[in-house]
Amino acid sequence: MKKALIVIDMQNDFIDGSLGTKEASQIVERVVNKIKSNKGRVYLMATRDTHENDYLSTQEGERLPVEHCIRQTAGWQIEKRVAAALGEDTPVIDKPTFGSVELAQKIASLPEIEEVELVGLCTDICVISNALLIKAFLPEVKVSVDAACCAGVTPQSHENALEAMRVCQIEIKTA
Repeated sequence: MKKALIVIDMQNDFIDGSLGTKEASQIVERVVNKIKSNKGRVYLMATRDTHENDYLSTQEGERLPVEHCIRQTAGWQIEKRVAAALGEDTPVIDKPTFGSVELAQKIASLPEIEEVELVGLCTDICVISNALLIKAFLPEVKVSVDAACCAGVTPQSHENALEAMRVCQIEIKTA
């Protein structure tokens, strides 16, 4: 396997919970289909935004005072259809911040990796953060984002993030 598919933060709180949007809800089936069509053919990993009970007293919590993805809550869980498609054997990285150095390091340790594709939520926060980290760790590896399998906080911020990633030589796949 020379390709990795990374599913970013497809969690209940970002889909229909405290920070949910209709755009996030609309990508769930596309993400499930993407996972199913690639399973067994790619390295598959997922991330989970993970906060603790003191979230509101953190820097992020002070700037975004909406409790979300608190460890072990229903909102923290990966959406059930996505979780079923991933299966129990897929590694999930709990990340306390937007981008995950641990994720980038794990991808960098994969043998002969040629492409890393990201899907998930939110395009303008965690998807872009992880795409840029992965590109920094692996500058000669193709990094791509499937725009149809991502959603931002708003449609405009989604588009802005896609354009920023294009400028940073991250391929944006469109249907």
